[in-house]
Amino acid sequence: MLIVRLVMSHTFRIAALLLLGLIPICPSAVAAEDEKAESSRKVLDRVPPAYPDLARRVNLHGIVRVEVLIASNGKAKSVEVKGGNPVLADAAVAAVRKWKWESAPAETREVVEVKLESH
Repeated sequence: MLIVRLVMSHTFRIAALLLLGLIPICPSAVAAEDEKAESSRKVLDRVPPAYPDLARRVNLHGIVRVEVLIASNGKAKSVEVKGGNPVLADAAVAAVRKWKWESAPAETREVVEVKLESH
């Protein structure tokens, strides 16, 4: 009986993670996935995301789409998730907050996609 409970709870967790991957974080994410993200400011320093342990255990990978408000000095002022798996979203946001863009006369908004996969 204990083995059945362990298998069912593990199966339930995997099914829940897979289901979460199919539900966008915001309604506009479905439409936004068809658009190509074109950056007008060059990324000078792109910090790779730390792959979440939970995602590694269930072999979860994917792309997280975020919108970044970039200050004129090239640092991220705010990062907002626009689509992707919620299990991967925090790692993507944390990485993009550390990115550095080229300087510009004014702040800009950029949409970027962060790919997370196990190595």
